[in-house]
Amino acid sequence: MSKPHSNLYKMTNYKNIKEVVQDGIAKYPDHTAFILKRKEGKNVKYTDITYTKLEEEINNLGTGLLSLGIKDKKIAIIGPNSYEWAISYISILYGVGVAVPLDKGLPDKEIEDSIVRSGAEAIIFDEKYKDVIKSIKEKDVSNLKVYICMQDIEDKEITSISKIKETGKKELESGNKEFFNLEIDNEKASVIIFTSGTTSQSKAVMLSQRNIAADINSMNAAEKLLDTDVNMFMLPFHHTFGSTAIILMLNNGVKNVFCDGLRYIQDNMKEYKVSVFVCVPLILEAMHKKVMQAVKKQGKEKKVVFAKKLCKFLLKFGIDVRKKLFKEILDNFGGHMRFVVSGAAAIEKQVAEDFNMWGILTIQGYGLTEASPVLCAENAKYIRYGSVGVPLNDMQVEIDNPNEKGIGELIAKGPNIMLGYYNNEEATKDCLIDGWYHTGDLGYKDKDGYIFITGRKKNVIVLKNGKNIYPEEVEELIDNLPYVKESLVFGYPKGDDLIVSVKVVYDEHYVKEFLNNMPEEELKEKIWSDIKELNNTMPKYKHVKKLLITKEEMIKTTTAKVKRFEEINLIVKQRLLD
Repeated sequence: MSKPHSNLYKMTNYKNIKEVVQDGIAKYPDHTAFILKRKEGKNVKYTDITYTKLEEEINNLGTGLLSLGIKDKKIAIIGPNSYEWAISYISILYGVGVAVPLDKGLPDKEIEDSIVRSGAEAIIFDEKYKDVIKSIKEKDVSNLKVYICMQDIEDKEITSISKIKETGKKELESGNKEFFNLEIDNEKASVIIFTSGTTSQSKAVMLSQRNIAADINSMNAAEKLLDTDVNMFMLPFHHTFGSTAIILMLNNGVKNVFCDGLRYIQDNMKEYKVSVFVCVPLILEAMHKKVMQAVKKQGKEKKVVFAKKLCKFLLKFGIDVRKKLFKEILDNFGGHMRFVVSGAAAIEKQVAEDFNMWGILTIQGYGLTEASPVLCAENAKYIRYGSVGVPLNDMQVEIDNPNEKGIGELIAKGPNIMLGYYNNEEATKDCLIDGWYHTGDLGYKDKDGYIFITGRKKNVIVLKNGKNIYPEEVEELIDNLPYVKESLVFGYPKGDDLIVSVKVVYDEHYVKEFLNNMPEEELKEKIWSDIKELNNTMPKYKHVKKLLITKEEMIKTTTAKVKRFEEINLIVKQRLLD
């Protein structure tokens, strides 16, 4: 096999976001850029926004924003994924100012802290946040001077996006060309985005237009998006991959739709004939579990196993019958799915393998906010289950100070790496060393150059005897148990050492359906028995010795990452394993 690489397709070298979006508009003027869904009583109305119409809306909004006197100012955006969020973000990045996307799931106090810390002078917000924004305004604790609601509301001190677009349209009709003539500094901070976590712990990452454009260039070289694709936005736009995905999709002439919520994913996939989406592993794993439970219930397990073996064999000869053999499964996803990108955390190998075997190209990517965000990815030609693929074009990823197993910290260099942390020189110096960004993630490269993530540097359990345990590796084994929703492996303090322990969140539906609604005490015995079997597959020092079970979800960030240290602190503080 030739050495894996990420340069599969023609790459355009865009320098900024305006170039990226405008090229998409120029190539696909009559394509639908967005489908907007509005509920009017019992009726549902759909509106198609073409790429030409999108350009008009951006020009109107951008010109209107300039009339508010916020040129070069920091402009915060908060709200659920929406068309208004998307055009606000793009308009700001056409040279108006610095975009500051805020996590829509933060408590009110942390929203306030983020606005204060960023120094934002204007905010664009969904009406759901009207009360918290008005409270911040009344307290007079921030630099905010301009308040813009995404919807029309009755408030003299707050304007709206529709009013600003109206103003911009009139300005353009009177010959105002200021918005068209804005100069973009490709190297200057254009986006300030807070990393996941509580505000006191989060850092404000500064990304330039060049950073984001470089990442899009490299993604285009690695993955093939079609102008016939229908993309459903699932990642929140305040997440770097969520906002970068907006720009990437528009560059490729894709039709974009919005998910009505996690409960409606499969309904929406059928409704819009979705063919592509970017998501976190949790979503794919939940979909996979649902399919496999249905297969088990229908007694078709052997049939599915045989079909997978047959597909594998035929694919060796270039014969692809996956869409026919797995039509029933594919119809559950709307029947048009062809491509999924999973990021933010490791996906279970079996899940990725099954989705690919069903005929949906499913690749794993790896990145961080500080990398704008994607560093590595698999692609249509190079997939190795368990890996995160290879570094994208123009990016270097190395293993720093590897141990005897080849595991060390991943460090990265490339045009997509952040400028630094806003107002935090010390943290910037700690992670940007001699041009290399130190990710804090641990991993190794195999002989072919595929990169495997073993965990976070700060998560490693270091035992008194000097042995290191990467909790994510043990969690992967436990998560494969069919009744496990998620697990958390950690070191529970005992004297001057740690005991390898696990918290398991079990799947109530599975227990009811397939374990005859087993009482929790019996279930705990079963889990213990299964974990002891898993222990036998691992070195003795990795053996799990304490177990806590619950049906309650773990504490998570808004991007579905478990807040490990909050969880562990609660368990230790409440002495739940004593």
